[in-house]
Amino acid sequence: PHMSEAEALETAAVQSLALNPEIMDSTIYLRPFRSPHHTASAAALVGGGPVPKPGEISLCHNGILFLDELPEFNRHVLESLREPLETGSITISRATRQAEFPANVQLIAAMNPCPCGYLGDSHHACSDTPDQIRRYQGKISGPFLDRIDLFVEVPRMRLSEMTNHKPSENSEIIRSRVMTAREQQSIRAGVPNAKMKSADLKQYCGLFDQDQQLLFRAVEQFGLSSRAYDRILRVARTIADLDSSEYIQTSHLTEAINYRRYFAKSP
Repeated sequence: PHMSEAEALETAAVQSLALNPEIMDSTIYLRPFRSPHHTASAAALVGGGPVPKPGEISLCHNGILFLDELPEFNRHVLESLREPLETGSITISRATRQAEFPANVQLIAAMNPCPCGYLGDSHHACSDTPDQIRRYQGKISGPFLDRIDLFVEVPRMRLSEMTNHKPSENSEIIRSRVMTAREQQSIRAGVPNAKMKSADLKQYCGLFDQDQQLLFRAVEQFGLSSRAYDRILRVARTIADLDSSEYIQTSHLTEAINYRRYFAKSP
C-alpha cells in the first residue's frame, strides 16, 4: 500500500540528505524503489563518506531494495546488508562523527541457478560442473540467505503460456486482498507480521500440536536456524491472513516451509 503520512515524511527526510529531487515529486506517498547495479560498493549500499550520507538501503526506506544478479555483488557488500536487514537501521561511524539512518526495506533479489543459467532446465542441459555451481551459489553466505523469507523458483515459460491471452487476476484485486490482510495484522498486533516480536509470535502464531511437530521436523531436517523458525511462523501467519483464516492451518504452514526449501538443496 501507499505510505502513511508519517512514513512519507520519514522517507522524504532521509532522501533530502542526499539532495534527492524525488522528494519534490507529487508521488511522495508511493514507496521508493531502488535497484543498484551489482558493481555498487558497500558505501553506496549502506552509506558512508567523510560526512556520512545515506546509501541505497536508506534511500529506499519504507520501500523496496531490488538486487538483480545477486551473486555478482561483492560478497563483502552483501555481508554489509545483514545488520540493517535485521534491525531496520544502519549506523555509520567516522572519526569525528556518527550517524544513524533508518533502513526498513523489503529486499527482493534475483539470480540464476548457476553460471550458465540452465540448471534444472528441462529443455537445455546445464554446462557447468558441480564445483562451478557450488562456487557460484557459495558467493552468497548462509547468514545472508537466512534473512530472506521466500525462495521462489521461476522455471522457463512455455511458448503456449507466453502466447496465452487469457486474462489473469487483476492486480488491483490482489492489492485489495493484501491491504485487507495488512489491516487485519495492524488490528491484531499493531504492526505487520514481519515486525512482530517474540512475545507476539507466541500469542498470535500458535500452532496445533500436529503442525508444531511438522515444523520441528522441518527445522531438524533442513538444519534451519532459530531465526528461520520465527520467519516461517510469520510467513505462515501472513498466508493465513491472505486466506482470511483466524488460525494457521496445516496448508498455510506447509506453504511457508516450502518457501525455504533452498536450504535443503545441494548441487
